[in-house]
Amino acid sequence: MADASFLHSPHCTFRTFTNPTKKLNTFFHSPLLFNFNHHRNKRDFSLLALTPTSQSSHLPISIESNSHPLINVDYMEKEFRGHGVSFTELGESCVLKMQVENGSNASLMLPSGLITSYKPHMWHGGTLEVLHTSVSKGEDGGVVVQGGVFVGFNCRTDGAVSSWSPSTWALLDVRGNPQDGIQVELGSCSNSEGMIEVKYIVTLESDTLSTELQISNLTPLPLQLMGSLISHLTVSTPEATYAVGLEGSNYFNRPPLMSDFSIIPPGFGHRRLQDSNKLWGQTAVEGLMSNWGMTGSNSQGRETGEEQVEEEEIEEEEDDNYAHLTEKMSRIYTSAPRRFSFIDRGRRNSVIVGRDGFDELYVFSPGSSYDWYGTYAYICAGASALLKPIILAPKDVWRGFQYLHNPNL
Repeated sequence: MADASFLHSPHCTFRTFTNPTKKLNTFFHSPLLFNFNHHRNKRDFSLLALTPTSQSSHLPISIESNSHPLINVDYMEKEFRGHGVSFTELGESCVLKMQVENGSNASLMLPSGLITSYKPHMWHGGTLEVLHTSVSKGEDGGVVVQGGVFVGFNCRTDGAVSSWSPSTWALLDVRGNPQDGIQVELGSCSNSEGMIEVKYIVTLESDTLSTELQISNLTPLPLQLMGSLISHLTVSTPEATYAVGLEGSNYFNRPPLMSDFSIIPPGFGHRRLQDSNKLWGQTAVEGLMSNWGMTGSNSQGRETGEEQVEEEEIEEEEDDNYAHLTEKMSRIYTSAPRRFSFIDRGRRNSVIVGRDGFDELYVFSPGSSYDWYGTYAYICAGASALLKPIILAPKDVWRGFQYLHNPNL
């Protein structure tokens, strides 16, 4: 393994938030989320870019928005031994695996922050994969991993022409143990000035995987936040999959969200740029275009742009409390409950999806017509802020949660 160089930027030093983490208002007991002290034994350094001689626990964090730090797996293994995590080098990346006492486990990749696997303990005594991922070969010959759980967020100050999206994450800390639960904290900050700081916290318990996003606005201007925490959930077939608990929720049909990690079937119905402007609004489109790479291609076999816009601007209401997901859909719910369930009869599995800090819910399903050899046997759910951006005041901090709970014990 090549020596890792310490990429230092004095403008990008993460600091401990002064307010405790907002607690989830969930229906199940979550000792890890409720009892973890986020500021205990705080380490202010990046474990992704340390030389073998950099052993101080008070080194400044050093990662800029477009930097790609090298991975020091040996150092991370030594530093976090006993917390229930392990590290595996994978080219220029690293796979961090968490496992708790009952066998539930999860894996995420560094520095991308992509959660590639979540296997909770099941009623039959084993584990079952909940997330859907796809591994393919890229145009440059490299490996492309898509799906799983990822952060897709865009940050822009008032009046700014450009925006920033966190894409490279540094490992800040690992807390907990296999008995009580494990928490991994990642961080990223904007450009060399470090005026926007983002923390991404992944928590694994015996029956729950949660993701928390904390965004700190250090600029003197209001900050506009748009985006989502997207989860690709694997299913046996769309015919066996149902969404339970969304009856009465209002929604808008919208194009699927595009990113480097999104799995979207070909020709699903990308909108032309002029259509997208009318669908989303100019400000929203600029943020989404930079974050998800929405293209200008026109899908085959659909109505004209004006007819499609008119149809999609209509707010509708979900009339089925046990909705069958055989039809393709891409929706943003504006009044969905804080938690609901996906039931997969084929796998005898159900997943409860919950959120806090987000008003909207993004749901995407490729439908039955795209279920080719299981490639598109998945559904997406995301706690989101897309139709109505979050406005973060100067010097303020915003927090949002999403969790996947498996009640099959």
